[in-house]
Amino acid sequence: MRGDGAVLAGCSDGAVPPEPSAAELLDRANDTMKALTSVTVDWTYTGTAGAGGGQSGHMTTDLKDTCATRLTWVDVGTYEQIRIGDTAYARSERAGKRWTRTPVDKETAELGPTSCTQEFASFGTATKGEPTEVGGTPAIPLVVTDKADKGGTYTFHVATEGKPYILKVDYKGPEHRTTTTYSAFDRPLDVRPPAAAGG
Repeated sequence: MRGDGAVLAGCSDGAVPPEPSAAELLDRANDTMKALTSVTVDWTYTGTAGAGGGQSGHMTTDLKDTCATRLTWVDVGTYEQIRIGDTAYARSERAGKRWTRTPVDKETAELGPTSCTQEFASFGTATKGEPTEVGGTPAIPLVVTDKADKGGTYTFHVATEGKPYILKVDYKGPEHRTTTTYSAFDRPLDVRPPAAAGG
């Protein structure tokens, strides 16, 4: 009886498990993002004084080798790319908005990015911020600093309801600032070759 009582006491002592640390929350969020089959990514890049112009981007991706990307530069215009497996289709305002088809392994840096992947990895030192919302979704900000990035601060906004998705990442550094948002988690991906593309 004494043993049974000890078990019951241990189960009903009302102990509350400790809250996960900021580092643990970030690890869980990165693991959740790595497991996605698709996601939509939007970002803006703004240079600080004397550090160049701005850029914005939009990408839908399976995080592997299929994605559609649109980049817009303040001083250059737009660049679009569709990648499906080992083939990339690209067009830009400078090239007259004509689609061209290029094997990914032969694509030059001038044609733009070919990667459909996103890196979700923990780094630096994380601390919790005050609860907030991102697009109406409750979230916890995790502020990350890293000795390797002098003067830069990352703020990861992680969902606190449902799966711990990373909803938004803000970066503030001495030379530029970026804001990246993630949405449409695991929604069916509809990426197709353009109707007209040169060989």
